[in-house]
Amino acid sequence: MKRTSERFAAIAESATLAVDAKAKALKATGANVIGFGAGEPDFPTPAHIVEAAERACREPKYHKYTPAAGLPELREAIAVKTRRDSEFATTANQVLVTNGGKHAVFTAFAALCDPGDEVICPAPYWTTYPEAIRLAGGVPVVIDTTEETGFRVTVEQLDAARTPRTKVLLFVSPDNPSGAVYPPAEVEAIGRWAVEHGIWVITDEIYEHLTYGPHRFVSMPTVVPDLAEQCLIVNGVAKTYAMTGWRVGWMIGPSDVMKAAANFQSHSTSNIANVSQVAALAAVSGDLSAVSMMRDAFERRGRIMHRMLSEIPGVTCLEPQGAFYCYPNVQGLLGRPLGPNGTVSTTTMELADVILDQAKVAFVPGEAFGSSGYARFSFAMSDDDMIEGIRRIAEFAAG
Repeated sequence: MKRTSERFAAIAESATLAVDAKAKALKATGANVIGFGAGEPDFPTPAHIVEAAERACREPKYHKYTPAAGLPELREAIAVKTRRDSEFATTANQVLVTNGGKHAVFTAFAALCDPGDEVICPAPYWTTYPEAIRLAGGVPVVIDTTEETGFRVTVEQLDAARTPRTKVLLFVSPDNPSGAVYPPAEVEAIGRWAVEHGIWVITDEIYEHLTYGPHRFVSMPTVVPDLAEQCLIVNGVAKTYAMTGWRVGWMIGPSDVMKAAANFQSHSTSNIANVSQVAALAAVSGDLSAVSMMRDAFERRGRIMHRMLSEIPGVTCLEPQGAFYCYPNVQGLLGRPLGPNGTVSTTTMELADVILDQAKVAFVPGEAFGSSGYARFSFAMSDDDMIEGIRRIAEFAAG
């Protein structure tokens, strides 16, 4: 008899967390490792949010169970914040507060997918999406994009992938790992395609405030109002407010789907930690001044990283438009001797291992995101570490 279920046995380890863990293990031995793997802001959570949590710790009412769907005042504040930031009108009863954005992603797929339902999943994709789809009984249908297409999927590609089993389109902008941001016209065209064919859209808006230069976030149900009844929005406080460890996300959607999702959550987790919910309330209710400061720092770092990566022979890189990642094409580093030992790598998985071992720099290979030949570098880190890390890779590539 198998010791675990087939569902659990089939789950792949999170590649981003695995790279981060390997880098930390090397650091623990005394190695001077620079890690580009973790996708979390390097800033502390803003002080007013921490202070709100401290006050909540002393309030006895937050020591007890609260509604499984989330604190009513937080659900209302998320609805207000959504209208403020993306001009999408929603109500508190259409909001479900979750244990981080990752939990919202899983719940969204679980809410919509029956066994065998197909979910169109453009690549490169965040490593968790296919696993969440499969755990919900769905079938990921991957569409490849490249740097030549700006890592954006087209309506023509979507139509070619559509079958009678297609239930959901996953849409992410700004995108992890590519940093791509879809222009408003493309967002609208994709939304209208989904409406025309009766396909649900799950849109992950976790990086909504992190866009650079002329690029701007656009919420699909805002530009295609007819989509609202077949769209689920997932979001959270992790990236915008430097709150990855607080574990508060949310899902927004039609009332009937949200009622079913809240019922599911009542059995799976009950309420989210109340202190974290109060912290999230302070975050979404406050102004965006701290967010603006972090965004400016990320934009500056992204430009520096893009320039340095592009200067490495054999590497090409699009300038990041959003999120906090560069996603360079490193195929020019494969199949040739690199480093002082003249090591030859044939895949980006091998390249990542070799560079971590010999140059003490950690990054996530593109295989984790469904696109071999690429690599994800987070610039949510100090300028000094970022510059030193890319310098080491350049030196290693030069032999």
